[in-house]
Amino acid sequence: MPDISQCIWLCLAAAVAGGVNALAGGGTLLTFPALIAAMRALGYEEDLAAVLANGTSTVALAPASFSSAWAYRQDLMKEWKWLKLLIGPSIVGGVLGTWLVTSTNPKYFGALVPWLIFGASLLFALQPLLTKKKAIEKADLPQPVPEHSLGKLMAIVLFQFMVAIYGGYFGAGIGILMLSALSLIGLSNMHEMNAIKTVLAGCINCMSVLVFTYKQKIHWPIAAMMMASAIAGGYLAAAFGRKVKPIYIRWLVIVIGFTLSAWYFYQRFTAK
Repeated sequence: MPDISQCIWLCLAAAVAGGVNALAGGGTLLTFPALIAAMRALGYEEDLAAVLANGTSTVALAPASFSSAWAYRQDLMKEWKWLKLLIGPSIVGGVLGTWLVTSTNPKYFGALVPWLIFGASLLFALQPLLTKKKAIEKADLPQPVPEHSLGKLMAIVLFQFMVAIYGGYFGAGIGILMLSALSLIGLSNMHEMNAIKTVLAGCINCMSVLVFTYKQKIHWPIAAMMMASAIAGGYLAAAFGRKVKPIYIRWLVIVIGFTLSAWYFYQRFTAK
């Protein structure tokens, strides 16, 4: 196990990440780098440390999705039909993505880490544009949801399947992608959209947990320690999210994400 100061830092990162995921997404940008540092401190080789950090982060944050969903339960029932449509592709895609990251050489995932963090940070920064700012500003107003053709419904399912594959592979930013898709469907109430997003993210992460467990890519003592903090952070953020504007947390995550991606790029390109 890491020393006491690092354990405190890991629990704090998990709590904030659980809250960030409940409100928008991007919590992995906090837990993943903290876990890489912890794995390095425990003596794991660089690329294997990244894979272990990925699996451990997924396990730590997965239950927080469902604690957030419970807090959103009243909003969730209003859009139950979309949840039923998208759960299937979320489960299958989550399994495929996680199987891919655990079945390939760790060096490939290690090489992708800077790009994955940068891409997730960019998605997080562009979230107001991707989720239509006007819809966000009218989050508390009931908005009609248009009818969709079979072709558009299939496109929505396919998009969610691709998001789930990415979520199983890495995960950071899937909340932003799903909020973007839900806004394109015609949903505009952010509380209802967050409710659907948290359940779908939970399905993806649960499938990832099963595969990571089977492939033995999880540091269980650290994961268990972080899990309780993430659950508390996710529930509190969802419960009080209506009263608190998450703008400051959002920008903190954005700054951290871009800074970390720059640091990992520097490490990759200067490594001998």
